[in-house]
Amino acid sequence: MKKLSLAISKGRILDEALKLLSKSGIQCDESPYDSRKLIFNTNQKNLNIIIVRASDVPIYIESGKVDFGIVGKDTLLESNLANHIRVAKLNIASCKLVVAGLKGTKLKNNMKVATKYPSITKNFFQKLGYPCSVLKLYGSIELAAVLGLADVVVDLVDSGRTLKENGLTQLELIEDISSMLIVNKASYKVNRNQIEKFLTKINI
Repeated sequence: MKKLSLAISKGRILDEALKLLSKSGIQCDESPYDSRKLIFNTNQKNLNIIIVRASDVPIYIESGKVDFGIVGKDTLLESNLANHIRVAKLNIASCKLVVAGLKGTKLKNNMKVATKYPSITKNFFQKLGYPCSVLKLYGSIELAAVLGLADVVVDLVDSGRTLKENGLTQLELIEDISSMLIVNKASYKVNRNQIEKFLTKINI
């Protein structure tokens, strides 16, 4: 029987995914928080857990080097990779992807938009009929709107507190975001019984 590999995004998704797995009796043999290792054995003899950056999860799944993964829907929408099956929506790490800016800002043609999600952003504004220029940033996205580096920003929002404390407000909802369990298409065909046993174990 093949040893399956499960890739999990670092950060909030990892925190909540490990709790979900633990409730189902699946645990790493050592804490990912206390180790610099990237691949962990678990108490399930046929399962490894691999910790990677969110943007890399679909790439590993696409390659077939990893069987399945837990990743945010935002990452999947941005990557546009297709060699996977979205087998389940997980009720963890839920948030919203929004357009935000100073109160009273109206969306229009040729806005400068700061974001970590250039592909999603361009598609969204094109559908509205407002072509835009995208400035890709990697952190503190809200700051771009506060300092006038961009007209608006596209970013993930949980409680909305960060927007409010920086004088910004949600202007448009792009997508409700949740974590997804995705499986490599070929692996699902070959290892379907094992994967479905895993899904049953975590009550999906």
